[in-house]
Amino acid sequence: MKLPKLAIENHQFTLILTVLFILAGIGSILNMPKSEDPQISAVGTSVFVLLPGSSPADMEQLVVDPVEEAMNELEDVRTISATAKNGLAVVEVEFDIGCDPDEKYSDVVEKLNTIRDDLPENVLTCEAVKWTVTDVYILQLALISETAPYYEMEKEAERLEKRIEKVNGVKHVDLWALPEQQVRVSINLEKMAQLHIPLNYVMGAILDANDNIPGGYIDVGNKRLNVKTSGSWQSLDEIKNTVIHAQGGQPVYLKDVADVEMGYEDAEYLARLNGKRCVFMTVGQKEGTNIFSIFSQMNEEIRAFESQLPSSMTLERVFDQSVSVHSRVRGFFMNLLQGIVLVGVVIFAAVSSRASVIVMLAIPISIMMGISLLDLSHYGLEQMSIAGLVIALGLLVDNAIVVIENSARFMKLGYNRKDAAVLGTSQVGWPVVSATATTLLAFVPIVMMRNMTGNFIRSMPLTVIYTLSASLLVSLTLTPFLSTKFLKIDRFEHERPFRKVLNRFIETFYRGWLHRALSAPKRTLALAFAAFVLSLALVPLVGVSFFPKAEKPQFFIKVQMPAGTNLDATNDVAHYIEETLSQYPEIKNVTVNVGHGNPRIYYNVFSQREMSSHADILVELKSYQRKTLNRIVNELRGRFDRYPGARIEIKDLEQGPPVDAPIEVRIVGNDLDVLKSIAADVEPIIKAQAGAVNVNNPLGTTKNDVRVKINKEKAAMLGVSITDIDRTVRTSLTGLPLTQYRDKEGKEYDLVLRLPLEHRPVLSDFDRIYVASRSGALIPLGQLAAIELEASPLMISHYNLDRSVSITADVDVGYSVQKVTMAIVDQLNAYSWPKGYAFQMGGELESREESFGGMGQAMVIAMIAIFGVLVLQFRSYSQPFIVFSALPLAVIGSILGLFLTGNSFSFSAFIGLCSLVGIVVNNSIILVDYTNQLRREGKQTLEAIKEAGETRFIPIVLTTMTTVGGLLPLTLGGGSLWAPMGWTIIGGLLMSTALTLIIVPVLYEIFSPKEFT
Repeated sequence: MKLPKLAIENHQFTLILTVLFILAGIGSILNMPKSEDPQISAVGTSVFVLLPGSSPADMEQLVVDPVEEAMNELEDVRTISATAKNGLAVVEVEFDIGCDPDEKYSDVVEKLNTIRDDLPENVLTCEAVKWTVTDVYILQLALISETAPYYEMEKEAERLEKRIEKVNGVKHVDLWALPEQQVRVSINLEKMAQLHIPLNYVMGAILDANDNIPGGYIDVGNKRLNVKTSGSWQSLDEIKNTVIHAQGGQPVYLKDVADVEMGYEDAEYLARLNGKRCVFMTVGQKEGTNIFSIFSQMNEEIRAFESQLPSSMTLERVFDQSVSVHSRVRGFFMNLLQGIVLVGVVIFAAVSSRASVIVMLAIPISIMMGISLLDLSHYGLEQMSIAGLVIALGLLVDNAIVVIENSARFMKLGYNRKDAAVLGTSQVGWPVVSATATTLLAFVPIVMMRNMTGNFIRSMPLTVIYTLSASLLVSLTLTPFLSTKFLKIDRFEHERPFRKVLNRFIETFYRGWLHRALSAPKRTLALAFAAFVLSLALVPLVGVSFFPKAEKPQFFIKVQMPAGTNLDATNDVAHYIEETLSQYPEIKNVTVNVGHGNPRIYYNVFSQREMSSHADILVELKSYQRKTLNRIVNELRGRFDRYPGARIEIKDLEQGPPVDAPIEVRIVGNDLDVLKSIAADVEPIIKAQAGAVNVNNPLGTTKNDVRVKINKEKAAMLGVSITDIDRTVRTSLTGLPLTQYRDKEGKEYDLVLRLPLEHRPVLSDFDRIYVASRSGALIPLGQLAAIELEASPLMISHYNLDRSVSITADVDVGYSVQKVTMAIVDQLNAYSWPKGYAFQMGGELESREESFGGMGQAMVIAMIAIFGVLVLQFRSYSQPFIVFSALPLAVIGSILGLFLTGNSFSFSAFIGLCSLVGIVVNNSIILVDYTNQLRREGKQTLEAIKEAGETRFIPIVLTTMTTVGGLLPLTLGGGSLWAPMGWTIIGGLLMSTALTLIIVPVLYEIFSPKEFT
């Protein structure tokens, strides 16, 4: 290999290139995006169609079916799901991972435009919304006041909104729970009936009076003058004095039959922080920006705003993502620093001081190079990429150790520093490349995983690949150059204390163990095989999981009242929950949203749209203690389960790709009544299973609607149009926006025509409604229509164009999702399913099977690729199989490590197992390669095996200890996500190292050819 010689002879260029990489790494650390979790989003688009007054069945037939059929014609569609509710249809189209999000969004919009004419004419809204990671807010503020009117709070909130919008990196600022001001025209239908004024006269007069039609221009001499017409209203008094009718030669003004005043829309969303009335403000972040630089600017704006805030208002932070990002990044970098220290201790204990310094220099340089490459790949610093640095930490010094020790060997043979560095590095250059390639090949297939989980973890294997590749370059260029300057042979003549301990261990224990194993190879292999089988028997005890709970001092309480429950009743339940939470001193903040979900502040928790029967409560503890949080959650579940008339669910934050719920049973079929009947049978099956909580059956309740059943024949006889009846009912009860009023400051307000209701509409209000006939007579609504209560389904769902219903459940603390799910599956398999109806498991099981399947495929690809490299290196088929014997040995240690530490086989543990494929074979490669080298020198097979085992014992132990040392801080302090991965790698590596030094020599003696060339 010529690269080391070139690097030494052109050392000026080598040093400059190294400095450039270091500076690039520092620049990347300062400027690259930083977040708590990977900024990922599925490739998809949601289509929202609003058609007021339509039932779920109507929405399904008129909207969902044609939209689904159109979307199904698109390419690369993964799933299509749809929900039809009263007046609202939502169709969600998810595309295959790897598709271009912008391109697919354009395809959806284009397809939607082609079918717009097929949708009903009275569709109010039809829009497509692209899924994006910036839907997650990085900041949620609460502007609190118990006394200030909403319009003053709105004014202050808009003032802060304008300041924050100017901050670089801010994508959008949104206001929540702020009722819109409107001009309310409260009409007196009885007085209009006395004056014989139809409602459409009032509506027409209002629209005409506010029309702003330009008059054009006229020429006067050599000048051109614009002609101004009546124009729009300039004040509320002008609205009040609008002439709506003339009677007996006298005009009738709007103020004669209606009260005109500024007011607020009916409250549909109430917000409180710690029991105090507030409005929320949220801030979204642009993709690829640095959260710390954004908050640095935002905090200045917020402080300046607070200094000018009226005394009646206060501003509080509900959620600040920069705090958790800073804590997570700092924690991971502390793990990295601790890992560096542990690796350094191992190296200094076994290698000379000068050599240790040279080896240790490879760590920061390789990390800087890896980070700069990660930045160029448009990834940021978050828990996955930093975990990749920690994983690579213990591996990246291996190459430098091999190069240094081999260079020192040549110096002992009498070569000068330069020649020793060139010859020593060149001799092990290709073996080092080969060993690094086998490690990298274990991570490359993980990068290529094309699913949501693959997107979530991709930055981790990429970081390992970049960092190890950088360490390979450093070990073949900078390390040999530094050896020519600082390495001294006399340092190696004095043996380090730790190396003495290892040598004594070889002489006292290892030599005898190896001799006995080679003397009884069949017994040795039988014992190893028995250990492997016994470890597999532990798998059921270890258990399987997907992703653990998020380690955050927060949880959600979700309230779901019976369908159709009004806001006041839902608010009463929210007050009860607030009072209950006030009894816990561990709780810091209670954020209440009644009628709406809390703004989306966590990447896999989605906000509930506006619904009067729903409340969302965010609870934040003063500090994170998993035992404390579990205790509070369990106590609250016990108390809230007994609350009558409401379903109160407590939701823990989960890590990993988003799923609707840990357990989801998706029932597919055509007939809605049959689906409802099956769902009614399945719901108690899930509830009866120990550990299943928060069971939700969307078809478990029906919604009662009020049907205005019009007597069409009578209406026609009396000269009343159906449209006039519908419009009058809407105007009288909910209010009908007619036009807009613009004040002197240019702000626009909706003008809403409605009844003068002092309360929310009730059933008796129908008696106050009159409808105008064509002749001008006003007829009571009761003479034209009957008012009836009608039951209707809450919603109709589709999954991949089939009708479906999804029954979901959470899993209580202390229970295994896998065990609870499989117990439910067993019960469902025994259920008598009608023809044409079946169930599919969604939730965590579906995501886990997809993700584990992808990881299993990645592992197989990695093993084949590594095997190919080994065949190329050894020019043999038998010896790669000997090398691969380290894999089942690693499995023994991995399973044992998880079992002893009480961790389940989660997705991160699977990542650890895939990583082991490339890591543990290196020890076998060292043994087999050196044994081959000794045999080429003429030694007998048995003699070569023993000498290779004893000679390579220390390098193998050192590389294992550096890897374990690098991983140990992350394993112990990285939280529940990384502990399974760490113990999988550490347990597998320790066991495979111990057994490889025995089993590989035995296999070599049995299967290697007797004649060797």
